[in-house]
Amino acid sequence: MPAAALPLGPRIALVAVGVVVLFVTAGGVVRVLIVPRPPAHGLSTLSMRLVRRTFRRAARIRRTYAARDALLVLSEPVALVALLVSWMALTVVGFALLLWGDGATGFAAAFDQAGSSVFTLGGVSGHQPGAQIISFVAAGAGLTLVALEIAYLPALYGSYNRRETLVTLLESRAGAPAWGPEILARHHLVGLVGNLPALFADWERWAADVAESHTSYPSLLYFRSPRARNSWVISLLAVMDAAALMLAIDPEGAPMEARMCVRMGFTALRDIAHVAGVAFDPDPDPDGTIELPRSEFEATVDHLVELGYTTSRARDEMWMHFRGWRVNYETVTYELARVVDAPPATWSGPRDLGRGGELEPERPVDRQPRHPDGDRA
Repeated sequence: MPAAALPLGPRIALVAVGVVVLFVTAGGVVRVLIVPRPPAHGLSTLSMRLVRRTFRRAARIRRTYAARDALLVLSEPVALVALLVSWMALTVVGFALLLWGDGATGFAAAFDQAGSSVFTLGGVSGHQPGAQIISFVAAGAGLTLVALEIAYLPALYGSYNRRETLVTLLESRAGAPAWGPEILARHHLVGLVGNLPALFADWERWAADVAESHTSYPSLLYFRSPRARNSWVISLLAVMDAAALMLAIDPEGAPMEARMCVRMGFTALRDIAHVAGVAFDPDPDPDGTIELPRSEFEATVDHLVELGYTTSRARDEMWMHFRGWRVNYETVTYELARVVDAPPATWSGPRDLGRGGELEPERPVDRQPRHPDGDRA
């Protein structure tokens, strides 16, 4: 129906709907790309949530974790592209409604003109002042949107690279997937326990950086590590478990950095949990229960003692203090690991999509050169 034949009432309604669409789209762009706070769950992120749900449903039929990871690694990049495309599409629709309501052209021509203005900075046919103004504004909006998207992606991947650098470095210290007791065992076996304070200090700063970046850019929660067995959630859990173990079994030998690392770690996880919509107790009872069985803790302590690791507490006290530390971060970590379908590492809780048992950390083969007589060095 030609726009000129439309009564004034419908034309006003078209303009009003177009303005609403553009304001909603602009609000989503500003909240996601500019405002350094997590965006609310609204129309601006609907496309991303739909893509994530689709990938998770498809991942349920995969039989192994490696197969699920190979599929889920595509989820967030596709969701991000869907978000950017939806913004461009809504911008075109909004300006098409304005052009149609202006009365200068029909809907098909208005849609074509809006797309031309937003994507190619084209002009309008004819000399209608209203259509000319709308076209120029559409061209400016399209150019601004493209510029913001171009600036957004480097910031996003810069934060991702900073996160993954330390996660990858941890692989040689904690295995893959990472496990807290493995950190203590490996450092003790090679005589590098004195390096643990620096490790905990690095992870304290890392946790602060991740808390800031992942609450500002929630997409980073779902970006998976380049290696299937690595995960930012599991790595932080392993470092906090290692620090909590040191504080529990040998408080006199535990460095101050261990305490600060655990505190910053669970503070970061709680900040991220707010963004991910994960419920948690902000003030857990230090005498409360945890899901990790005491038998697994006891077996771990026995192994560390066999290796010669120093202990200075009775077993009951060790468990009491370890439980008192872990209660601060166990539930929130398990829930985040479930949300992002992190590798099913030891001491990391259940998974919604998981099949099979836990993944043991991969350990390097102990190879040493031989003496000329054939004996090991």
